[in-house]
Formats: sequence, C-alpha cells, structure tokens
Amino acid sequence: METMAVVLEEPERLVLRNLVLTPPGDEDVIVEIEWSGISTGTERLLWSGRMPHFPGMGYPLVPGYESVGCIVQAGVKSSRKVGDQVFVPGARCFGEVRGLFGGAAAKLVVAGLRTTVINEQLGEKGILLALAATAYHAIAAPALTHRPTPPDLIIGHGVLGRLLARVTLAMGHPAPVVWERNAARSQGAIGYTVIDPANDTRRDYRAIYDVSGDSAILDTLVPRLAPAGEIVLAGFYTDPLSFAFAPAFMREARLRIAAEWKESDLVEVNQLIGSGALSLDALITHRSAVADAAEAYRTAFNDPACLKMILEWKSRP
Repeated sequence: METMAVVLEEPERLVLRNLVLTPPGDEDVIVEIEWSGISTGTERLLWSGRMPHFPGMGYPLVPGYESVGCIVQAGVKSSRKVGDQVFVPGARCFGEVRGLFGGAAAKLVVAGLRTTVINEQLGEKGILLALAATAYHAIAAPALTHRPTPPDLIIGHGVLGRLLARVTLAMGHPAPVVWERNAARSQGAIGYTVIDPANDTRRDYRAIYDVSGDSAILDTLVPRLAPAGEIVLAGFYTDPLSFAFAPAFMREARLRIAAEWKESDLVEVNQLIGSGALSLDALITHRSAVADAAEAYRTAFNDPACLKMILEWKSRP
C-alpha cells in the first residue's frame, strides 16, 4: 500500500513523493487524510534546517502533526471504527523515510488510540486541535503541584496567541490583554483586548505568557511583572535565552516552560469545543491544493497575513 506524502528531502527542498506504508496491525487504523495544517513554528525549523536535535531527527522526513481525516480501515483491537472522523497528530509509517511528525500524507497508518475522534462538523478546523491543546496545557500546567496563574498578558496574536486567549476565556478566567505590534494581526479579538506594547503602561501583570519565540524578549517582560509574577514560555525558542538578573531579583520573578501537550489536553479541548465554550472560527486564513505544497509552505512561513495554512488532500493530484 502506498501514499502520496510531503517529503522534506533536505532543508528547503520539499517534494511530493509516493511512499510505501507500513502494513497495519490489529491495533492500527488507516486514515484517509482530508486536511493537514502547516506549523509556522516546528515545521519552519524543519524546513530551514534549524530544528534542534530530537530523537528521530534527520532527512528525508515527512512533516506535519495537524491532520484530520476519515478512518477507512480499523483493526479489531484499534478501539475505533470505520467512518470515524479523527484528528491525527502525526504517524511513523513510511519505512525508511522518517515521520517527524509524519502527518502530511494522503493516507496514514497509525495506532487507533493515537487518534482523537472529533465531530465531523468541525471539518478543516479540526486541524487546530493540537494548537488548542498546546494552549490548554500551558494554562492548566498539570505537572505543577500548585494551581497555575492564568495569563493576564499574552505576547503575540498569531494562532497560538489567539487560542491562548480563547482557551483562557473558555476555562472561565478573566479576559487577558494581548500584545501585538503588527496592525493587521491586531484584528480578530473576541472578548479580549489587543494593544501595541508601546501603548501599555501596566507594570503589574501576574502572569505573562509569551508565544513570540523571541529569545531576547525577557528583559522587556520582566519590568512588566507584579511582585512574584510569572513568565510562561509557551512558544519555541532556538537561540539561548538570557535576562538581566537584578530586575528579576527585585520582583522575585518566576520562569516556567510549557512543554508539549498531552493526550489529556486533547480530551479537554475537544470537550470545550463540543460544549461551544471554545471556538476555532476565523483562524485558518489560507488553503492550498497539495500539488502546490512547496509554495504553500513558503507562504505559511513568510507571509505575515497567513495565520494558518492548510493543505487540502481532497484535491490531491
């Protein structure tokens, strides 16, 4: 069994290739993918060759961890059934071609329990489940022994920043402020305020959540904290981070790193979406046929107007 897949053969060299799929076992399902998202964080690093070393890292590879499709074959021990609409956070089913993260393909073989059944009415918006879970994980912070402080300031109004604000409200917390310098990106707030940091005079934020990926931002954020305030690094940073000690010392500032979402986070956000508390509307701004994947990736990484780009596998050649 073969599938068409997006393959990064080396940094900045992306092609479409037919790959042989690993045969499914009793615990596996076969999913025909309808849409897959392009991550402007981790996938940009894979595309540029700047991704820090992770287990399984290397080229050629199939990227993508934001895929939605329909199960067309289900193993007897898969806990899924044919016809289920599911979110797939990637797969490793391409033989010698690495799956990192392995979701950008027309067909995937994956363990049934690795998929999340979603309401088919979500359609293409289902690809946003991973980012919503990332936002939820940052706020819920299940690894902490104390109750985390929800954000009252979020840095960046891209997709993850918007989802952080929406999840904050969906969890019943007060509306946060969001910083955004790009005037075009400052639009689209629902229930919270977006301002240019140059116009913000506050110095008493209890919790600042940064999703900018800017490794030099800490000295800008520390003076904005209240005493014993916290900065949460919820983005991904390739360069070393540093900060001036004295201002942080005077505030007894805390620094927390939000790690990758867990399965329980997917469950929670899926429930918030199902209840109507969390909306995924107006976050996908660009769509591309799979045949134009190379250009779609460049647009996703380089066009500031592109919040989220998806590949439409239904129209694959």
